[in-house]
Amino acid sequence: MTTPDRILVTRSSMPPFEEYVEEIRGLWDSHWLTNMGEKHEALEAALKDYLGVPDIALFVNGHSALECVLEAMQLHGKVITTPYTFASTTHAIVRKGLEPVFCDVRPDDYTMDASLIESLIDEDTCAIMPVHVYGNLCDNDAIEEIAHKHGLKVIYDAAHAFGVRKNGVSAATFGDASMFSFHATKVFNTIEGGAVCFADPKLKELLNQWKNFGITGLETVEYVGGNAKMNEFAAAMGLCNLRHLDEEIAKRKLVAERYWERLEGAPGVRLSLPKADVSPNYAYMPVVFEDEFGATRNEVREALLAQNVYSRKYFYPLTSDFECYAGRFDSSKTPVAAHAAQRVLTLPMYADLALADVDRICDTVLATSRA
Repeated sequence: MTTPDRILVTRSSMPPFEEYVEEIRGLWDSHWLTNMGEKHEALEAALKDYLGVPDIALFVNGHSALECVLEAMQLHGKVITTPYTFASTTHAIVRKGLEPVFCDVRPDDYTMDASLIESLIDEDTCAIMPVHVYGNLCDNDAIEEIAHKHGLKVIYDAAHAFGVRKNGVSAATFGDASMFSFHATKVFNTIEGGAVCFADPKLKELLNQWKNFGITGLETVEYVGGNAKMNEFAAAMGLCNLRHLDEEIAKRKLVAERYWERLEGAPGVRLSLPKADVSPNYAYMPVVFEDEFGATRNEVREALLAQNVYSRKYFYPLTSDFECYAGRFDSSKTPVAAHAAQRVLTLPMYADLALADVDRICDTVLATSRA
């Protein structure tokens, strides 16, 4: 019996090889490979236009971008966030000497439950860091109203939400700042990379200084900064990928719609469908398997693996349950997030995933049901 072709949970989008070669050709003339060169500046301008934001700063990765914006805003105290996220969100807060306070999520889209935020605010709270999970947008209106009332900063972890719009407005414009990841697995990638979008003009210079060792002049270093600059090769990849982004999202849409067509309505299967006012980017395909399905998330994962299909328990465990935070947080205080983390499986999702392969994946998933 032949083994089916391997299907990974994601696959990086790449431009035509010749297009990338042409984009980087001039680097052999200039020898300017990093430190905010021509490609870096061109990508900043192109992204500023695409995202419709007042300003943007590029970084070597999204995590460094998140740490740098926390530094630049000079925050101290507690940050209300969610444990239903990737390690980076919580780690950035802790690594900058801040204390994460975990808010539960909504059961329909796994984003921060804004109705719970005010009960978590105290005199030490300095900011709210919501997460646009799987590209699902937070209730930004409610969150920002609460933040304004209490004088708090709002920094969105928008790693999953590149290109997503709500009522035609770019998610990159929400809050005081929005961080994006341009990791190879994202809808838009620069191989590795990230960005912070913001409106405050004072932030631009600070962010550029923090990501360059805190250097403020030829002979002055005023901050204990890091090295988080995006190099020219990464920026060139971003310039190429941005040209093809709308086409990539359109292909992802076809894949997502096939999944929804096959899985929606199956007993015990809970999908994360985009809201009517949101233009999604189809970043991920999360499925929550409830008890009614009759098979556990882990059993579904094993069944897929037997067919050479790779899926991911994303997010599991909650960041509040990480070993490095043992004894520090109580995940029973975020029961909706804990429920989802025990049952979620993200299925393969990328632009070039064949619909026949989506059908094979769905057939395998549905065959495990004992409903």
